[in-house]
Amino acid sequence: MDRCSRSCWVGERRHGAATRHTGFERWNPEDLPAGARSTSRVNLSRERMLDRAKARDRRYDGRFLTGVTSTGIYCLPSCPARQPRDSNVEHFADPAAARAAGLRPCKRCRPDEFYRGRDPDLELAVAAAGAMRRGSVQSVAQAARELGIGTTKLTELFRHYYHASPAAYLAAGRHERACELLRESDRRVLDIALAVGCESLSAFHESFRRHAGLAPSEFRALREATRFVLALPAGWNRTAFLAHLGRDRDSACERVEDNALVKTLVAAGVPLRLDVELQARRAVCRVESATGAVLAPDAVFAAHGAVVRLLSLRQGASGFERHVAALGLARLTRGGRGTRVWLTADPFEALVWSIVGQQVHLQFAFALRRRLVERCGLPLGRMFAHPTPEQVADLEPADLRAMQFSQRKAEYLIGCARRIARGEFDLDGLGELPVPALRAALAAQRGLGPWSAEYVAMRGFGRSDCGLPGDVAVRAGLQSLFELPRRPTQVEAEAWMRTFSPWRSLAVVHLCRQPRVPS
Repeated sequence: MDRCSRSCWVGERRHGAATRHTGFERWNPEDLPAGARSTSRVNLSRERMLDRAKARDRRYDGRFLTGVTSTGIYCLPSCPARQPRDSNVEHFADPAAARAAGLRPCKRCRPDEFYRGRDPDLELAVAAAGAMRRGSVQSVAQAARELGIGTTKLTELFRHYYHASPAAYLAAGRHERACELLRESDRRVLDIALAVGCESLSAFHESFRRHAGLAPSEFRALREATRFVLALPAGWNRTAFLAHLGRDRDSACERVEDNALVKTLVAAGVPLRLDVELQARRAVCRVESATGAVLAPDAVFAAHGAVVRLLSLRQGASGFERHVAALGLARLTRGGRGTRVWLTADPFEALVWSIVGQQVHLQFAFALRRRLVERCGLPLGRMFAHPTPEQVADLEPADLRAMQFSQRKAEYLIGCARRIARGEFDLDGLGELPVPALRAALAAQRGLGPWSAEYVAMRGFGRSDCGLPGDVAVRAGLQSLFELPRRPTQVEAEAWMRTFSPWRSLAVVHLCRQPRVPS
């Protein structure tokens, strides 16, 4: 009995409870929409279907089904089960055709539910993530038990749908609840640790410092402080960080001077200047208002959050570096160990970058961004705070056309800003969505195609497994790293990028550092 047929048999017995627990119902082929019951032939060659199933290419889910005659099951192309022999494979257009041939659906990839427009795995992941955010489960094992699945399955779901391990997601939820209690109450730190599900005070202190860069008491002290010192993780790459933020030497909203960063932004509705001095293992941060007025605690807490994002303190690099070393690809990180996926101060900055940078040279993108910031950002000395959606929404396309924006680029940027300002597009709220829903919500906005959606997911929301296979720099980096005779196509690049999962975002950063091969 092969792996896929075993999973079907085990699914009947072990996963039956999970099906009932989550409200999934059995169905018969007649429940399919009429279009899905069509038995028309698949308009793909057998070789192409075999190839895409071996690549487990999710883009082909719904275009054909793989029937395994030796086990009597049929699967989606992306099914993670062991690959059958080619001689045991037949292909079908839909579940009805596969059932007519006497086959039954795989209990692992659940093709019938996919064709009904349901994704049970996604439903399980969303249910577990919600319970973790609310604090209604205290461990990964408890979450898995309540959903009727194993911890290995839950880990697979979180890696795919949230680009994080369930343990990391659970810890992040605890720390966010702890931050809220520290900001808004005077409860003892021990009581807060227990309230969010931590049994050890020392473990809570250690994990909270990794999350916030501060001890819990230091975080609470931001109520009355405008200076704080963040702990930098071991191996954090200061050189790479400063090089990234200092790419545009004439930037109007961030400047790099020696080992210091000056960043201007609007936080909690207040225009602020952040001064971040990078020392050996710490970052000394100072927050000032544009007018010199006393800052409200909300503004300081928001500034702290922006610095934590900019420094990418909640991401790591060691797992990726061990992974590429094990693959014999340590040369990818040579000279860049400890580099993170550097985030923007907020998701809107990433969205602006994704539109401004579309199909133009990097230096011209810098110029367009500077003009936008200087046109509608609030002045702070000789710099300007990065504009908010509301400030961009007040512009007209003609205003941006006068700055050499293309008509389309102007319409896209102002259109997105206006939808955010009107509350029609909750950009900040997308952070809690699973990755497929996040990408879909972004790509649904006019002007944000697949590349832009992936870029914002990576730089604006810190998703760690975004591959950007259509990016020219990524494809050039793959050609150099793997010594390919030519630059790979987008489809080929996507296959190469799977090598680096679940850290494809970091792979993108390092691939863009690779020397270009002359085309």
